[in-house]
Amino acid sequence: MDVSSPRTDALSMEPSAKLFCCGFVRRCIPLVYREELYHILRMTGPLLVCRFLNFLLFFVVTMFCGRLGNTVLAGYAMASAAMFLYQLQLSYLQNQGVIKPQMYASAVANVANVIVNYFLLYWWDFGVYGSAAANTFGQVFNCFALFCFIRWQKLHEKTWGGWSSEAFQDWGSYMKLAIPSTLMTCFEWWIYEVGGFLAGMLSEVDLAAQHVVIMLAYINYMIPLGMQGAACVRVGNALGAGETAAAIFTSKVSLISSAVIAIFQGFVLGSTKTVIGYIFTSDEAIAELVSQLLSIYCPLQFFNGILCVGMGILLGTGQQKIAAIANLFGYYCIGLPSSIVLMFTAKLQVAGFWLGLLIAVFLLAIFFTVAIFRLNWKKMTEEAIERTGKSANGAANGTMTPSHRNSFYQVVLNAENGNGYVVVSSHDQDEGLNHTTVHEGPNETHVEEKPAVLLSTAQLILRRGLTTLGALLILAVGIAVHLTVPLPEVSYGAGANFTLDSNFTTATPF
Repeated sequence: MDVSSPRTDALSMEPSAKLFCCGFVRRCIPLVYREELYHILRMTGPLLVCRFLNFLLFFVVTMFCGRLGNTVLAGYAMASAAMFLYQLQLSYLQNQGVIKPQMYASAVANVANVIVNYFLLYWWDFGVYGSAAANTFGQVFNCFALFCFIRWQKLHEKTWGGWSSEAFQDWGSYMKLAIPSTLMTCFEWWIYEVGGFLAGMLSEVDLAAQHVVIMLAYINYMIPLGMQGAACVRVGNALGAGETAAAIFTSKVSLISSAVIAIFQGFVLGSTKTVIGYIFTSDEAIAELVSQLLSIYCPLQFFNGILCVGMGILLGTGQQKIAAIANLFGYYCIGLPSSIVLMFTAKLQVAGFWLGLLIAVFLLAIFFTVAIFRLNWKKMTEEAIERTGKSANGAANGTMTPSHRNSFYQVVLNAENGNGYVVVSSHDQDEGLNHTTVHEGPNETHVEEKPAVLLSTAQLILRRGLTTLGALLILAVGIAVHLTVPLPEVSYGAGANFTLDSNFTTATPF
């Protein structure tokens, strides 16, 4: 006899019931929050594994070669095209809620990378040239596997209208998003490289400890980076579907969950700070300094986790310019000067760098949080719908009514099933050039767009030709510099012990 109650059946139908099976958690966290958190974590998990597996592609080289020399780094240039295309494929699939294939492809690529490295280095004795070739093979294989998946699942048929001359039009709107996104990321990551240069002006112990902490920071950063991708996709999809309230709600849940996870990460690092340094070195002086630096990094990573997810939210809203300017000002007008003063004037050595960085990250986390909730979300929704060239029923007010919640869950289910995207065709694009309709609750607002000015064939050849020529010139200059000014290979003794920085380009003997 079936003794299940209607309430039990309702709970079992909730997607979040698979994760939040504890009654105490159910009582503490409202249903709508559990549902959103469940779908964020569902995307974060595979993204985290995927990023870690991509990290291992580089790490395998150090396993076989001990370090990255100029030959191996030159091999990366051969794989750069595949690496860039792979990132585009990741974004293409993430925007459709398709996450797991990326993880599987990266896992297979890592296995292939290890096997090819072993055969080229130990069977055929190709040395570091073989390792460079193996890494290139791994990157190309990763890219090719995702391409085959897209073709096999026929995702391109649902999301692409086919080749046309329109692909050469309106590059400006794309670059307006791409350039600030690039600068936003570069401004954040470059500050750590600057820290490595500054630490190099101190003792070898400071430099080695700096590299160990950067390595730990890189690994620790993968979790908020995965949440950043999930938040970006879900906020962007919600805005594109006209669900303003859902986008705001996703932002709140993402920021709160990132703070909670960062507290847990800080607890783990703080509990192991006295011993974790010995994973990288047996030198007691370096391990002790690593422990001291982790005392500063633990609160830093809390604010950095919030900052990382905040950047993902701004990416989803198309406000990359705000994030790029904020990172430039925060890291290089506040953080870097503070670090230099604390390192050299206050004589705090390498700890001064992390204290200065803590000040910058703390201020940036506050700024991003305030900026997110002071955005004109109604305008963000309109702009997102305009970019798709589609009309949508948008919940442009700031509250999530029952009807909005139902449509919000529909967006969730669409994303889960790989359908959380707007199908784009040439016909839709032609319609979107002239008129866009945005529905805002009970009132309908018509957003009239001026017809896009299409470039003539001669203008396209001139502008796109100059762009291609500029790219080829940059490539030629890079090759010329590499051939005429080769970097010296650094050799170490057989018994030397060394560590590597976050991108495995700097080897530092202890």
